[in-house]
Amino acid sequence: MEYNIKVGISNNHVHLTKETYEMLFDEPIVIERELNQIGEYASKQFVTLKTPFNTLENVRIVGPFRQYNQVELCQSECYRLKINPPVRKSGDVKDSEAITIIGPKGEVILKEGCIIAQRHVHINTKEQEKYGVKDGDIVKIKVDNERSAILYAFVKISDNGFFELHLDRDEANALLLKSNEEVKLII
Repeated sequence: MEYNIKVGISNNHVHLTKETYEMLFDEPIVIERELNQIGEYASKQFVTLKTPFNTLENVRIVGPFRQYNQVELCQSECYRLKINPPVRKSGDVKDSEAITIIGPKGEVILKEGCIIAQRHVHINTKEQEKYGVKDGDIVKIKVDNERSAILYAFVKISDNGFFELHLDRDEANALLLKSNEEVKLII
């Protein structure tokens, strides 16, 4: 079966625990805009990321607070920072890359937590049966443009899932894709 699915492009961002946020900021977190994934938002707060080799400024915090700290970057940014984080599913930060997060109040050194997010398809729990997939299944994505490609993505089933393919900025640029463009999901 083939389904049209919109592309969501993920820019660099961080997910923080409440405790880590409070080490970085004196102010409460403020919502800039809601994201498609239900209950998630882009905040008005930004941090700087630092490695022994370079820094990356204006990296947005995405809420709500999590049970773990996670920094998501594109490969091109990792080249600039001279780090080599693994490509992982969100939340899988064990033995990932170290990085320092700097806020206006202070800085936090993460011994692990920096990843390149693995491409994935969000599906809401209520729609799971419609598509006949389970959490963690691998599906094909067909891109039909000047840079045509077949990709593989894992399925992420959740109660707050909004039907969307998530690619990082590097992947989207390589495929000449923009946010909200449609590609084909093949199951």
